[in-house]
Amino acid sequence: MIILGLDPSLSCTGWGVLRSEGSRISHVANGQIKTDAKAPIAVRLSHLVTALDAVIAEHDPGRAAAEEIFVNKNPQSTLKLAQARGAVLAACGARGLEVREHAARSVKKSVVGTGAADKEQVQAMLKVLLPSAALAGADAADALAVAIADAHLSYTPPDR
Repeated sequence: MIILGLDPSLSCTGWGVLRSEGSRISHVANGQIKTDAKAPIAVRLSHLVTALDAVIAEHDPGRAAAEEIFVNKNPQSTLKLAQARGAVLAACGARGLEVREHAARSVKKSVVGTGAADKEQVQAMLKVLLPSAALAGADAADALAVAIADAHLSYTPPDR
């Protein structure tokens, strides 16, 4: 199963692609989709959809996974995140991809072993779990973590 992990953001959306075979995972690709902060919101959202559609077309994932939305202290930041997330989910929906959502704490717990892990701990574990992966940046690392969590949380060991 190919899993596309997503870390939506209006400024820089991270994406990561994994292959999951039973309890084994392997890195396929990762990257970031950056938008021009000076461009109108509609142009930025359109760029996210177009760029993510190209990623989906290239890697043909069986499903996608994203972190559940959280509310920032700044309402404008929350609104921008929600708009970017909507564009990302729409791109997945247009390609017929199921999108599974995971809480940030469950992603961290799945990757590091504790839901209170910080970004540095998550990135350190990514190097252990995916040693061949050259991370495109922090947002791509977050997206890979979401994909790993999805693979782990959906794995059912065979009956003995």
